[in-house]
Amino acid sequence: MGPRLPLLVAALASCLLPARCCVLCDTKVVEALNSLETDYLPDHVGAEHHKNLMKRVKQAVQDFKELPFDEDSYMGVVDEPTLEKASWSLLKDLKRITDSQVKGELFVKELFWMLHLQKDTFARYAAQFQKEDFCPNKCGMMLQTLIWCSNCKKQVHACRKSLDCGERKVNVHEMEDMILDCELNWHHASQGLTDYSFYRVWRNKSETLVSKGKEPTLTKIMVDPLDAGTYRCQLDTVQSSPATVIRFHVTVLPKRIVEEIPSSNIPTQEEVAPGEVTWSPTKPSTTLQSPSSQSQMAENILRGRLVGLLIWSFVVLIAGIATAVLCYRSEKVMDFIKSWLGTGSEAAQSSHVPEKKATESTTQ
Repeated sequence: MGPRLPLLVAALASCLLPARCCVLCDTKVVEALNSLETDYLPDHVGAEHHKNLMKRVKQAVQDFKELPFDEDSYMGVVDEPTLEKASWSLLKDLKRITDSQVKGELFVKELFWMLHLQKDTFARYAAQFQKEDFCPNKCGMMLQTLIWCSNCKKQVHACRKSLDCGERKVNVHEMEDMILDCELNWHHASQGLTDYSFYRVWRNKSETLVSKGKEPTLTKIMVDPLDAGTYRCQLDTVQSSPATVIRFHVTVLPKRIVEEIPSSNIPTQEEVAPGEVTWSPTKPSTTLQSPSSQSQMAENILRGRLVGLLIWSFVVLIAGIATAVLCYRSEKVMDFIKSWLGTGSEAAQSSHVPEKKATESTTQ
């Protein structure tokens, strides 16, 4: 049970005192219940029932505290964010009922059913806080502000665990910066923290203070082999006791080797003097192609050859058809040619006869 034992004992002892529900620690809830009695009930419930109804309502809200005490579900305390969530949920449902302007017996049933559900909601929020947000530190001492439901007072609770928060190994190269980070994720939520102190621990167990302040990091620029060794970080509290202690084992590695690319001795165009001609042998450039580009090129070649083959096949086919037609109708073709040639010769002869007669007449 550890650090929760004192809190559980105090919570059980508070049961002997007049206890209040945690949601009643929020003044907005108290004001909403007063407004319900003075502003809403007179117009929605008979006057003879006002006193008895408000007595039952306050008792139902007080019953929110009637939860079993358990270190994993509820211990009679919550933090401020949990209280705000529970109060907001109750106020939202109460406003929903009053805005509906429901009256009489139906109003009473809806009101008490809402309070029943809100008690379960508060129990769920309290259990979530107990499991996730109550003393979230895994090591060290955290000072957490809690609200005690018995008297609605805020008190600081010390979550005490082992002060030793482990060791960390840090490797850094020579001439580079060393950064030691001492902050834990719960430090920002803890109360009463003061300064981070970094000490250099020597082989004889003696220590030398290196830095102290609000910053959780120690930075050493351009380290050398002499900076290797053990460092201790301590976070102090207002109670003059440490909150956390972390040790760092620093190893300084050799300086990083940076490869330099040698510059070319061939002068560039800008470096050549005017009128000076320079010549440098050029190597044939080879282009490396990926397998995918090579396969694409092969496909294009095959496609071109296939298209050419189809064209030549079509030409040969047309030529064959034309030859077959000519062979089949060769006689008719020859007769047509002869007749065409004969007609042409006769026309030529007839045209020469008039010319001859005209010549003879002219001569006479």
